[in-house]
Amino acid sequence: MLNLYGAQAKEHWTQTWPDRVREMEDPEAFFARLGQDIEAAIETTTRTLAGPAPAGEGYLSRLQRLNTARHEAESHVMRRMVYLEPDETE
Repeated sequence: MLNLYGAQAKEHWTQTWPDRVREMEDPEAFFARLGQDIEAAIETTTRTLAGPAPAGEGYLSRLQRLNTARHEAESHVMRRMVYLEPDETE
């Protein structure tokens, strides 16, 4: 089953490289795995970007720090794993 990231990847790749997607033996399985890999990479990158909580950090500051890290991680990972240049999919 596709998660959000796998569905986004499938939609992008289908529009950008339709022939490549048609040639896949099992595109659903490919994008399901890719979605899981993306999700794991986002989680790891988010933790790295967020870093440890500063002393005295309040709830709203923590929420902002974690949300910012999550958005940056999603952007970075999606560029690296989904929104590739055509020659990067070879």
